[in-house]
Amino acid sequence: MPPLFPLLSAVVALALGLGAGYYLRYLLALAKKTSLELDIKTKLLEAEEKARTIVEKAEAKADELEKATSVHKTTTEERLTEKERHLQKREEILDTRQIDLDSQRESLQAKVVEIKSIKEKLDQRKTEIDTTLEAVANLSKDEAYTRVVAKMEADYAEDLQARLQKIERFGGEQIEAKAQNLLLAAIHRVGNNMPTSVMTSHIEIPSDDLKGKVIGREGRNVRAFERATGVDVLIDETPGYVVLSSFDPIRREIARVAMEALLKDGRIQPAKIEECVETARKEVAQMVRKMGEKAAYDANVPNLHPDLIAILGRLHFRTSYGQNVLWHSVEMSHMAAIIAEEIGADVAVARAGALLHDIGKTVSHEVAGTHVEIGIRILKKYNVSEAVILAMRAHHEEYPYETPESIIVQVADAISGGRPGARRDSIENYVKRLSDLEAIATGLKGVDKAFAIAAGREIRVLVNPENLTDLETHTLARTIATSIEAQLRYPGEIKVHVIRETRVISYAR
Repeated sequence: MPPLFPLLSAVVALALGLGAGYYLRYLLALAKKTSLELDIKTKLLEAEEKARTIVEKAEAKADELEKATSVHKTTTEERLTEKERHLQKREEILDTRQIDLDSQRESLQAKVVEIKSIKEKLDQRKTEIDTTLEAVANLSKDEAYTRVVAKMEADYAEDLQARLQKIERFGGEQIEAKAQNLLLAAIHRVGNNMPTSVMTSHIEIPSDDLKGKVIGREGRNVRAFERATGVDVLIDETPGYVVLSSFDPIRREIARVAMEALLKDGRIQPAKIEECVETARKEVAQMVRKMGEKAAYDANVPNLHPDLIAILGRLHFRTSYGQNVLWHSVEMSHMAAIIAEEIGADVAVARAGALLHDIGKTVSHEVAGTHVEIGIRILKKYNVSEAVILAMRAHHEEYPYETPESIIVQVADAISGGRPGARRDSIENYVKRLSDLEAIATGLKGVDKAFAIAAGREIRVLVNPENLTDLETHTLARTIATSIEAQLRYPGEIKVHVIRETRVISYAR
């Protein structure tokens, strides 16, 4: 039993301890609860006080707003009342004015009626007076007018005539003097040097050996060169020189470049001749483009189409009555610009119209129509402005003068081509005859190329062997000869030389 006592004591002590702890915890919880309730009540009181304060402030502010709104409302009502009184007053004034206007309108209408009545009476009185005068004078009104005018003319005829003559003479002298000064200024400001074209080109032969190579065995090299270029080759006419003769300057320039290349190379035979001629054509084409660019630059005409510049460059090898057409056009461009600037016309349009006025001459007989019509088609193709076309197309009076620039271009053309020594009519007629001679042949079926040579005494025609037989070439030659007899006037006779050859080319690889 003794061991159970301590155990019980411990259990009792533990129970007492637990009970005491629980009681203390209860007391602490009770105290904490009381403290929280006090805090809540305190915060509630503070919140109620704060809410009461806010409500009071809101009520005070509402009272202030209500007072301010009342004052604003009163002021607005007063303003509206004032405006209403003002509008009523204006309405009364307008009503008064309307009444006055109506009264004035009625008064004016009455006066108009009165004036019409007076006018009718005056007209009637005038008619009666005219009738009385006609009866007294035994003349009608028209007859009296005619007599008065005739008397005035008779009395003052000499004075009127003298006055009119003086005005006409004075005005004509002024206009003529101004025009002369303007044209002289344009001429003096442009150089007068105009290159002239010749019909032949001379190329020096370094040695007799090369001369023999140019001729070839039985003249085959000369014939091959003439066939490829369309020019006459004269060997013995001028000692030490090869003379190339052709009316077509482009063709002659190609022949000159090709001949110089052959003489420099030394290997002269038909195949090499054709190769050099083809190379010369390309070089001349480049030269043509450069000349076109130079002319456009010198004439100060920018933004031309590249193809149009190439066509323009071909004018360097064309002549008009012995005058170089390209530099004639550049000179015209300068003159046209000077005149346009003096009279207030469009300088850029005058420059371009003058530079491009003869662009149709580049194709000669290749296209149907006058060179003006051809030029218009070319310019339209490359989208040149309508103002420039109007300026260039009237320079031969084929079209009416529609703009001041068209008159300026015509005047510049007359100045450039009309001064002494600028042109030679005989060369132009000669070239035209040869061009017409070639045009007759090239217009026939099967003709590949046609060259007028020997100063127009012979025409050499190359035909396509695939299109014509040997028998048909005889018929073609007779047809060409008959057409020449019917269409051209020429001294002596013209030899028609038709050439048909078959070439077979093969390559060994």
